[in-house]
Amino acid sequence: MITMQNITKSYEMGTQVVHALRGIDMTIEAGEFVAIMGPSGSGKSTLMNIIGCLDAPNSGTYLLDNIDVSNMSDDEQARVRNRRIGFVFQQFNLLPRTPAIKQVALPLMYAGVRRGERLRRAEAALTKVGLADRMDHRPDELSGGQQQRVAIARALVVEPSIILADEPTGALDTQTGDEILRLFAELNEQGITVVMITHDPEVAAKAQREIWIRDGLIQAANHGHEHAQPRLEEQEA
Repeated sequence: MITMQNITKSYEMGTQVVHALRGIDMTIEAGEFVAIMGPSGSGKSTLMNIIGCLDAPNSGTYLLDNIDVSNMSDDEQARVRNRRIGFVFQQFNLLPRTPAIKQVALPLMYAGVRRGERLRRAEAALTKVGLADRMDHRPDELSGGQQQRVAIARALVVEPSIILADEPTGALDTQTGDEILRLFAELNEQGITVVMITHDPEVAAKAQREIWIRDGLIQAANHGHEHAQPRLEEQEA
């Protein structure tokens, strides 16, 4: 589903050039649940932005569902993003006074879906994440875990082939975070590819595979629940 070859990305910060990604080669198969790990400043957020078609690389090739999105215009990238990718963030990014069902229906409004169909699909998405009895609740009437479930339903409503989750449990206590990770696992079992950015090894261990990134390069990757952290000589190489 995701194939990256020699992806680079640099930013200008004042007079300095920051090399965020220095040549990323990575493949993620359809139906995988992958955690991308790395310390702050490793390039993992930049990598997520490129995977999510929120940013374009300086060089290299990125194929998403066999579509080359590396050199697309902003409008073309937005179309791919809106049809194929659901986003979940650490801060739930919910509108403060809006009931859950309208929050979830919002992406469909932007996509031009009719009101009745929007509400039907929003209701189905909220039911899927266990919030059938909370559809008319505003964020201040929901717990942190319930708010994150609303955000996940909002990602699901576009029927994406991939969900990108950036530190999705970072604002939650451990027990609630575990519930959210179990929900991702359930969605993954239903066929959705899940790519999760995290700095927490315990969170990453819930994924099927871990990819470690450091200084803009992939240092190590694993399959299953092996420990993927690079050995000391790999870190120093």
